[in-house]
Amino acid sequence: MRVDEQPIVVEQTFDCSVSELWNALTDINEMLEWYFDNIPDFRAVVGFHVEFDVDAAGRVFPHVWDVTEVIQEEKLVYGWRFGGYKGHSVTSFELSGDDQASSVRLTCTTLEDFDDDIEEFKRESGLAGWTYFLEQQLKTYLDNKSG
Repeated sequence: MRVDEQPIVVEQTFDCSVSELWNALTDINEMLEWYFDNIPDFRAVVGFHVEFDVDAAGRVFPHVWDVTEVIQEEKLVYGWRFGGYKGHSVTSFELSGDDQASSVRLTCTTLEDFDDDIEEFKRESGLAGWTYFLEQQLKTYLDNKSG
């Protein structure tokens, strides 16, 4: 992912309330069910910092997140880096809806170029990953949770 590329944008709607969607995006116990299963902790609080490793095809990528903006049940933003690698992005989750249905618009914007020689850092990989997490993992999780 490079600064000169368009941000990654993925949108998804859900048959659940905005509150339920917010909880899935911010409650560590729910995040472990659909997102990464080894996040040690998460709090939707500006300044919160967390690091954890993700193994992708035998290569370890240290994930580093720093929460930079929180508007309860409306918006969550955190910086995203990979420890030991160049590059920095910011991921924004913007929520909308009501008690019956909700949606999220994810925007991942590159602030500093990632290494294009690493397949996982290419825009196509980022788009595929975010699409997988929102359209498959999160949707399935929330559909199963609401019964």
